[in-house]
Amino acid sequence: MTSLLPALAGSNILYGMGMLELGITFSYTQLLIDCEIVRMVKRVIQGIAVNDETLAVEVINAVGAGGNYLCQEHTVRHMRKEQSQARLIDRRMRTGWEELGSKDMAEKAQEEIFNIFQNHKPTPLEPEVARQLQEIIQEAERESIA
Repeated sequence: MTSLLPALAGSNILYGMGMLELGITFSYTQLLIDCEIVRMVKRVIQGIAVNDETLAVEVINAVGAGGNYLCQEHTVRHMRKEQSQARLIDRRMRTGWEELGSKDMAEKAQEEIFNIFQNHKPTPLEPEVARQLQEIIQEAERESIA
């Protein structure tokens, strides 16, 4: 979570994702956990829109003090948009978490890593981009020989 303060200060580069032991070791599992944290940090620095729609004065007037806002369509629509949607953090009640195997964040990240390695199909580079990269490689090879 040391990324939150630099992000709030305006930094747009976060360093060390996936690194362990001061960068001596790299972990794909840690990389996915760090990505989860960065998604949450990005959501925080995005801020909260304050306007007529998000203030929901009409909903507040309709529901009233002590009313149930959680069942309001407006609340559901904005909650899905405003709350960070964790992929590795399980926000269920303990019994629900236990029913699904009691997997911690690292276990879920490890499963996702295996899934990515087995199933991910990268989008091929556009031919022009591939050509330009090949030219850069050839130029670097010529310079290293010289």
